[in-house]
Amino acid sequence: MTPVSLLFSSAETKESGPYFHDVETNRRNGYVTLVNLSEFYYKTCATLGEDTAKLHFYQLRELLQTLETDFELSLSAGREKCHHSSRLSLADCFALVAARSLNATILTTDAELAKIKDIDAKLIDI
Repeated sequence: MTPVSLLFSSAETKESGPYFHDVETNRRNGYVTLVNLSEFYYKTCATLGEDTAKLHFYQLRELLQTLETDFELSLSAGREKCHHSSRLSLADCFALVAARSLNATILTTDAELAKIKDIDAKLIDI
């Protein structure tokens, strides 16, 4: 979710399940940027309600290591947004630069993010 993984999927599915299991059993590290965790919350809240969103938000926060939105990450994400302005959301750009810096795999539900050639991304169908 590959030695290190970034997990941005909103739910455990058949495709993402093994990655979550590897993180839970300490066979793999899982990361999420705070920007992506925030995006996950609002999208889950909009579709499944606030109680479910809070529950999943805190579960992911416990399972995954959070990456702070520092100066370098913010600058790099802004640069990516400039180059991919019509294709990727700003949150996707944060995931992209975090994956590059960690040499990690991204689990994503976003087809456009999964198309980026210089990262390892797994498109998860929910």
